This record gives sequence, structure tokens and C-alpha cells, in this order.
Amino acid sequence: MEPKSHWKLFNRERRADVRRLTLFISIAFLLAFVLGFVADDEKEISLADLRDKIEGGWAGQIIGVSFGAPTEFKSNAKILEGELPAWTPERLSNAIHQDDLYVDMTFAKVLDDRGLDASVADFGEMFRDSKYNLWHANLAARRALKRGIAAGDSGTPRYNVHANDIDFQIEADFIGLMAPGLPQAAVTIADRAGRVMNYGDGLYGGMFVSGMYSAGFFENDVRKVVEAGLACIPAKSPYAELITDLLAWHSQNPEDWKRAWQLIEDKWDKRDPCPAGAFSPFNIDAKLNGAYIALGLLYGNRDFGRTMEISTRAGQDSDCNPSSAAGVLGVMVGYRAIPDVWKAGMSTIADQKFDFTDYTFADIVKSTEKRAIDLVQRNGGRVEGERLIVKTQKPKAPRLDLWDDYGSPAEKIGIEDPRWVWKGNWRLPADGQRSKVRTASEFAAEAEISFEGTGAIVVGPYLPDGGKLEAYIDGKMDRVLDVYSDDEKQSRGGESVWHGFGLKPGKHTVVIKALGEPYGESSGTKVAIESLIVFR
Repeated sequence: MEPKSHWKLFNRERRADVRRLTLFISIAFLLAFVLGFVADDEKEISLADLRDKIEGGWAGQIIGVSFGAPTEFKSNAKILEGELPAWTPERLSNAIHQDDLYVDMTFAKVLDDRGLDASVADFGEMFRDSKYNLWHANLAARRALKRGIAAGDSGTPRYNVHANDIDFQIEADFIGLMAPGLPQAAVTIADRAGRVMNYGDGLYGGMFVSGMYSAGFFENDVRKVVEAGLACIPAKSPYAELITDLLAWHSQNPEDWKRAWQLIEDKWDKRDPCPAGAFSPFNIDAKLNGAYIALGLLYGNRDFGRTMEISTRAGQDSDCNPSSAAGVLGVMVGYRAIPDVWKAGMSTIADQKFDFTDYTFADIVKSTEKRAIDLVQRNGGRVEGERLIVKTQKPKAPRLDLWDDYGSPAEKIGIEDPRWVWKGNWRLPADGQRSKVRTASEFAAEAEISFEGTGAIVVGPYLPDGGKLEAYIDGKMDRVLDVYSDDEKQSRGGESVWHGFGLKPGKHTVVIKALGEPYGESSGTKVAIESLIVFR
């Protein structure tokens, strides 16, 4: 064969090889499209399993809060020993009236109504107009919103002395439940919703919990789920440091949850800035109670009853903590795998709407499923037949925002202390008995006190006949405030009449001046003071 003919044959064969290779690649891509190609950073879940896990998460919350409800705040700074109340299916009806479910669901409805891009202002608008009873950070936030403070500021320590409290942590479950394998998306939504009522560690509590839910859709190891939640918050935050400690203690003593609880107590239960918790065993701090959620998960070893029992026996907010722990575990195992003993009563409440919401159990599951699919698609995933393909994300913590580096509660100065200077008509109760509260209603009544520290809270009640006041710090007016309870029937003790943090170390003087004016619909002009809490 001539050389030229030889090369012609070679080139023809090479072109044929290229055509065969191209055809092979085309067929491979076609098969991948038809059969569903899943990349390394993608995970798939059937729509039936997605629904089962979402249903398991909501059911876990319902069961957990009902399990722990009789013990709430009945064991503070100590393990709850002895027999727990006997479980009966009828106890599930309690969940219909629980704030960590109905508040959770009303935040979810903002996304249903406004879409996945709902803003801080959208969440704040709903919260401002809500009619349910609230406490701590939630209460302070709604008060601030009603008084014209922007939703992005209502959770900050300037306006919310409870910024580190548990509130957003117990309301963030809805976020993780709609973010399967999407922790970054969960943190983004949490950053908008949580700033309505919390800041710093109080905000990170909701991110931690929602991050665990997000991980639970594809992870069977509870320790890895807790680690995934931890990766969603700044490593240098006190919250993250506590969870890091707990993970280390669990490694050292994987069978002894009471030893881990004691280590948490010794190191971390000392610094609650909440007026009701300072110098009291009561502690509603987000990170301490968040540790009790993780404690139940780590030492419960995927046993539903054991997980709830440990989170309950840890004490403090011992209905909310097992609710979140059981919710996370419910996502991991799915509704079908929750033991029948715990879900036997679910059918009796299935058609009941949760207080203050438009949702039954079936409604909130359906709503969450739709949002989950929408969020997955928005973040690069897709639906293929009866499967959901999730383009998974690695956890990513937000920037560190701390506010409580001012010190710890160092002193509580009651109204009987001679350091208080009272001017004008400050009254004790008419019965003449020794009282922990002094009350003034008239213009120009003043209460003055000096202290050494970096922050302080003037503690007193919110009153149905509460009035307006001016607060001064070191001779300068700080702001005009009021102690109206926004409720014509209810008085709430142990609240912040005025607070200020981040002061320069040294001596400071606070003056409270009654203005003799009602606020809003208040029936009176009263201002009452119980004590001063000093931070150093």
C-alpha cells in the first residue's frame, strides 16, 4: 500500500473512533439525564421520605414539649431526679397551646405569605401585631416594635435586655425543617427572623438548632448532627465554646450524661443577664438550654424516649429543650420510625388548629414540604419524578456579633439599700408591710443610685396602669421610656425599667424620673422599682 493511502485509511479509522466516542458520551449523558445524574455535592431523597422526615420533625416537637411540660422550670441548677410524670397519649393535646409551636408556626406563615425573601421587617410586622402571650426576649421585642423601633433593632441589647434568652432558639425549628442539606440557606433565613427578638448568642441559638435539623435529613450520626449545628455559628461565640466543651466531655465520658451536665453547670451556669435569672437558679439563657438539647441528643443515642428524658432531667426550660431535641431526632428517623408509644395520640389532635395559627398538624407539614422543595430548587436542586435532588451546602458561620462582653452580674441592690436616693412621693404598699417595690405616679418623683461597674439594669414591673419616665445616666438623659404592660389586666414583675451596657469601667449614676403621664392606653401613670442589677 502506498504511504499516502495508508495515512488516508488511518485518518478514516481515527475519525470513526472519534464518532464512536462522541456517540458513547452522548448516550452516557442521555442516560444520566433519564436516570438522574447526581453529582458529588448532590444528595437525593424521595419526596415520600422528605415528607416523612418533615412530619417526624414536627411530631417530635409536639411529643417533646408535651413530655416535658409538667416539669418546666421546676428543676433549676439541679438535675431533675425521681419519677417523671407518667406518659399518656392524652398529654399530646397540651402542644396545641404551646408558644414554642404556635410562635414557630406564625413565623413560618410569614414565608408562606411573603415568600422565601421575607425580610426582617416582614417578620417584625407579623410579630408586632400578634395577640398571643409572650415572655422575655419575645415580649421585649414586641414592646419595642409597638413603640416604633425597627425590627432589625428590636432584638438588640439597646432595646432588649433579654437578647441572649432562649426565645428564638425555641422558634427556629421551622427553618431547619424546610432546609434539607442547606445549612447556609437556613442561617440566612434565621438571620432575618431571629433579629426580631434576639442578638448575639440568642441569635446563634436559633442558627444552631436549625443547622441540626438541616443536617438531620441526610445524617444518621447524632454527634455529626450536633457538630453540623455547631459549624453554623461563630466559633468564638460563648455559645459555640459551650457546645465545643460538651462535645469534648461527651468524648471523654460517652456513657455518663450526669457528669457532662455537672461540667456544664460548673463552667457555664454563672452569667445569665436576664433580670429574672441574675442571682437566681433560674436560667433562660439560650446557650445553657441549647446545651441541654445537645445533651439529650448525644447521650440519647437515637433512642426517642431516652433523648427526651435526658433533655428534660437537665432542668431549666425542660419542655422547650426536649421539644427541639425530639424534633431533630424526628427528622433523622422520620415519622414512621418514631415508636408508636409516643405518637399514639397524634390522631386525636390531627384536625385541631394550633392556637393563634391557621395550621393543623397536616397543614404545617404540607406547608413546610412546599417551602423545602422551593428552597432546594432556589439553591440549585431539582425535582426529578418522585425524587428531590439537593445541591447540598457545607455549614458556614455568620460574622461574630457579641454584646455581653461587659462583664457578669456582680451585685443586686434592693430598694431598701441606703445607696438609693428617693425624691418626691415614692410609696410602699398601703398595708404598710415591708415591700420590695417602690411606686411613684407624680411628676418629678426621682430615684437615684450610683454604682461601680460596666452596666446596669433598673428592675421593676410592667403595669396595666404604667406611665412614662425619663432615664439619665451620668447626668445625661438616655431616653424616654414607659412601663405600661400593653395589657389592661396583667402586671409583670422582674422586667427592665431601664438598662445600659458597655459603660466604661468605673462609677456611674442612674436617675429615673417619673413624668406623671400615661403611655398609650394605660389607665395610670405609675412607675415602680424593685432593684438595680450591676454588671462588672
